[in-house]
This record gives sequence, C-alpha cells and structure tokens, in this order.
Amino acid sequence: MFIDEVEFKVKAGDGGNGIVSFRREKFIDQGGPDGGDGGDGGSIILKVDEGMNTLADYRYNNIYKADRGQNGQGKKMHGKNGEDLYLDVPPGTMVYDADTDQFLADLKEAGDQYVIAEGGKGGRGNARFKKSTRKAPRFSENGAKGKLRKVRLELKVLADVGLVGYPNVGKSTLISQVSHAKPKIDSYHFTTLHPNLGVVKYGEYQSFVMADIPGIIEGAHQGTGLGDEFLKHLERTRLLVHVIDVSGIEGRDPLADFETINNELNKYNDYLASLEQVVALNKIDLEEGRQNIETVKSELNDRGYSVFPISAVTGEGCKPLIYHLGQRLQELPEREIEKEEEVVIKPDFVDELYIKKLNKDKFEIRGTLLDSYLEKTDFNNDAAVQRLMRVLKHHGLNEMMNSEGVKEGDTVVIGPLEFDYVE
Repeated sequence: MFIDEVEFKVKAGDGGNGIVSFRREKFIDQGGPDGGDGGDGGSIILKVDEGMNTLADYRYNNIYKADRGQNGQGKKMHGKNGEDLYLDVPPGTMVYDADTDQFLADLKEAGDQYVIAEGGKGGRGNARFKKSTRKAPRFSENGAKGKLRKVRLELKVLADVGLVGYPNVGKSTLISQVSHAKPKIDSYHFTTLHPNLGVVKYGEYQSFVMADIPGIIEGAHQGTGLGDEFLKHLERTRLLVHVIDVSGIEGRDPLADFETINNELNKYNDYLASLEQVVALNKIDLEEGRQNIETVKSELNDRGYSVFPISAVTGEGCKPLIYHLGQRLQELPEREIEKEEEVVIKPDFVDELYIKKLNKDKFEIRGTLLDSYLEKTDFNNDAAVQRLMRVLKHHGLNEMMNSEGVKEGDTVVIGPLEFDYVE
C-alpha cells in the first residue's frame, strides 16, 4: 500500500530521578551522601532506510514512545539511560511539526537521521550537592520530561524528471520503455494510482531518475480526479516531460490538453509553474498521430518548447528524448528544499521570575527559571522544597514580591505549592 503522508505523536523518554542516599557501612561513620544520578531518557530518531518506499508502517499507530531513564541508586550508581527509538522512513521523507506546520528536516540519503524528540536529562542525586557548607544534602533532582510533539511526515519521491499529462496518454508506457520500472499499464484512465520510479540510463555510465506521476485532469489542484494528492511529488524534480497524446483518439485536442495541464501546475504552486518542460508527442505509431505531428510541434516550437515525437509502445524517438533530458539535467542546478529557521517568540522576562496577580490578595510566581526548577523538584521532599525556595530567594524573589505589593497574609502560588506570605 502506497501511503505518502502520515501524522502521529512521539514521546521521548523521561529522565530518571536522582536519589537521596547515604553511605552506611560497618566501621565507617558518617559516610556521606552517595545518591546517584538518574539516567537520560531515550530520544526518538527518524532514520532513512533506502529499502522503504511508503509510510504505510505508520498509518495505524498514533503514538511512539522511547524508554525512560532509570533512577539513580546508592553508592553513586548512575541509572541506565533509556534506549533511543529509531523510526525508519523512506528516502524523500519531509518532516514537519504538525501543530505549527514548521518544516523540520528533509531526509533524502540512506542513513540520514533527525532527532524528532529529545529524551529528558536525568536528575542529579544528592551526592552532587555536597559542598563545604552542606555536608549532608537530603534532596535530589527529578529527571526532566522527554519531549512530546505531534509530527507530520510527507513522502515526496526523489526524481530528477517528472512525467506529467492527462490520464492514458502513455506516461507509464514511456517509463517502462526507457527504464526497468514495471508500472501497471492498461487502456483506462487512472490505471496508475501511485508514483512509479525508474532509473533511466544513457551514454557511458550516466543515468537519472524518472517519476511517472498519476494522471492530472482539470481541477486537480482543487482535488478533482486523483487531485493534488500526487502533484507534490513533482516538487523535487528539476525537469518535466509533458506527455501529450498527439493522436487525439480520445476526442481531445492535444494543444488544449497541454494548456489544461499547465494551468493546473500554475495553480498548484510557483515552483511547478517555473520548471522547464520538454514535450513528448506520444502515439506517433498511430495514423492519427502521424497526421498531427507537424501542426502541434510547430505550435509548441514557436512557444519555445523542445518537442520530441515518440512512440512509447515501439520506442521510436525515445532515445533522442532521453539524451536531451540527460544533457539538460547536467546544466540545471540541484533542487534543494531549505529548512525554515525556527521562530520562537519569547517574552522579555523569559529568563526572569515574574509575578502575576490572580486577584486582590492572591499572586502566582511564574517564569522559565521557575519552570526548570519545578520540573526537577520533588515536592514530597521537604529538603527539596526548601532548596527551591533558597534558589528563588537568591534570584530576588522577596524583593520582587515587596515591589509588586504582596502583603503579609496574601496567598502565594509557586507550582503546586500554595501558602500565606510572611514577611
């Protein structure tokens, strides 16, 4: 099953907690703190597997989770790190943040990797907090939470040349004639239901990749027919071959077909509209095709297009077309899809504490400095809570509350804590 777009959640592993422990051995008095650090949580990593050609494996699972880090142990033993979770994707996978639609990565080559969710850092054990003025710390840190995010993967086939044209004009026959691709071929519309790739060889050890894109019809950019479902697969190509049924045996005007398809490409996006096109006038093995060649070719030549009469069935005219495509590809630049810079809007107080007044006698302490400590603090441990308050005091919390008009008896909220303020 060919699936080229999926959406799911990923949850990296949480960091393990550091622990509070003291060395206690026979004949050793006051052995001191020996609580070990927690292990780091596992990250979730996308990795290209060149043997894959679809995202179907991710269609029915809505969340992937990595292992959490283990908690620290006594004797300063570090908790085991969580295992990273690798998710294999096919070459040509583009990665987006599903909530913001931000483009994150373009995974094209075998072995390419992208960390889509980082595991949380392990918390420090109490052995880390020993110092000359604090011989026996009775607190440790909790591990940080692993990243949770919703991602969207889009597969856009990696091809140098894309074949476009109405259904049943011979695109699949052409790619089967010039490569080893074996698409389904029949005499009805929309025989091709997903892109087919073929390696086209020419000259001495030279080649390029050609993609047969399912037939486009009028209104495709709005979802008509197979719609814009497959137009996106042309966005990596550097050159288009516009295949026209020059015989007109289905009752359509070849030049009108050409205009209709180009109109759809123009409406889809500017990049497709800007791509160079080479025109293949197919079905010249039919008498009607032979009769129309000169009229159609002359008109398109006058518009500046390179035109090649061919028969995809017999192979007539295909070799000159292929050599021309190979030459042009050597002259055209590679197509690069640039990663967008992540735009993070931060308030002015991003690294500060600040106070939000909830009502006339209730205040809440906020700020990213506080957030980082809240995550690490074990609120069931009085010593850990006291340490948090010392840190906030060191960063000027008392002066800030006085300046904001917090009075004795007012309620102050810090994370899950709620208490009456005492000057």
